[in-house]
Amino acid sequence: MKNAFINQLAAFLILFSNISFAGTNPQNCNIKITSKGLKEGSMCLLACYYGDKNYIKDSAKANAKGEVIFAAAEKYPQGIYLFVPPSKKYFDFVMDDVQNFSLETDTVDYIKHMKVKGSDENKFFYEYQIFMMSKQKQIEPLREQYNLLKNNKDSAKIVSDKIALIDKEVIDYKLSFIKNNPKSFVSKIFKAMEEPVIPEAPILANGKKDSTFAYRYYKTHFFDNIDFSDDRLLRTPIFQNKVKQYLDKLTPQTPDSIALSSDILIEKGRANEEVFKYLVNWITYNYESSKIMGMDAVFVHIVEQYHAKQQTTWIDSTQLYKVVNRAYTLKPLLIGKKAPAITMQDTLGKETSLYDLKAKYTVLIFWDHGCGHCKKEMPKLVELHKKLKEKGVHVFAVETEDNPKEWKKFIRENQLNFTNVYQPDQYKRAVTKKIYDIYSTPVIYLLDENKIIRAKRIDVEQLGNLIDFTEKERIEKEIKGK
Repeated sequence: MKNAFINQLAAFLILFSNISFAGTNPQNCNIKITSKGLKEGSMCLLACYYGDKNYIKDSAKANAKGEVIFAAAEKYPQGIYLFVPPSKKYFDFVMDDVQNFSLETDTVDYIKHMKVKGSDENKFFYEYQIFMMSKQKQIEPLREQYNLLKNNKDSAKIVSDKIALIDKEVIDYKLSFIKNNPKSFVSKIFKAMEEPVIPEAPILANGKKDSTFAYRYYKTHFFDNIDFSDDRLLRTPIFQNKVKQYLDKLTPQTPDSIALSSDILIEKGRANEEVFKYLVNWITYNYESSKIMGMDAVFVHIVEQYHAKQQTTWIDSTQLYKVVNRAYTLKPLLIGKKAPAITMQDTLGKETSLYDLKAKYTVLIFWDHGCGHCKKEMPKLVELHKKLKEKGVHVFAVETEDNPKEWKKFIRENQLNFTNVYQPDQYKRAVTKKIYDIYSTPVIYLLDENKIIRAKRIDVEQLGNLIDFTEKERIEKEIKGK
């Protein structure tokens, strides 16, 4: 976690213009952090977690005593914060409603030397960390011992029982704390960290245990301990980790399944306006920018379900138009959709339609004879096409620019024995680029015999394997259908 923060520090500086320097109006917030070993004049940052990122909230310089005071007229949003000195060796602390407190420690070991005044939440927080450090010291040698003895069943069990006992002490510590401090924010954090307890699987009619019960129960109850009405959890490392685990690990990695899980998450988020906003924004961006082919379908779903229905009231009209327009551009190009029909001129000036090309598989490529990357990729496609022709693969190559003389010269010199077409009309050429979302070249779509999009935005190197995979999938469906 610390390395992740350091790596993101450069990105934080983008937000530096939003920093309010300390010492202006301290009536509502006054936090003093003293760190032995901190030099006078050292610029220190106050940052907070938010989802999967960290953001700078304030900054202040250390005085001669190593004291850094963060004072503000308005309270900081509650959550887990980070104190970041110039060394970038930071520590976490709790920012709750009481924002007049002091933390005193030593750069040698922040947690071990931490002294808290005026904040019960931070006392709880550091007592827990010290407790965990002691348990970690107990458990590490046992794990090493277990790895050495794991082939000796009896000896390994003795060690694993000791490990289980320490794990139980940690669990009991948290449960006891939650019970004794039900209103504490630290209790809420402990509770959010808890995993669902899976009951015994039921017996099916055939007399066997339901083998899928544990997974289904775990996924259904995964968020039982998360209070979606409390936006403070957004400003901890816990909430976003849970969201990612739910979507990436507990949900089948198909667009339909992820869209359904996203809806479940977002509906839970309606309990709090900021949580709802965060979930919609994060899921929208995450799947619009996904490098995994086909996940743009999730983006389209979220935009249609929430943005287009005017539920994202925090987005201004200009940005909303861009988001919705982007989704409507991508929707006809999703995997499984029929490729939009296009008609262009071949090298002889004859009108040629994509749908007139009869082939088991069509490689639809948009390229530019003057594009450096295209000049490298097109000869590769020529060689691949020689191998794939016998499998019923044909290439429909669309030149995206208007220089027919140079285009034809490149075709001759590189022996592009494809269906080569281009559009001489500038307006129609621009429309085609818009329809197929062409903003750079080359762009490859793989179509089946019905011109259904089976893959898109792939490299020439991926084509062969994808065609083999698609053909195998087609044959399996035919066999099942008989």
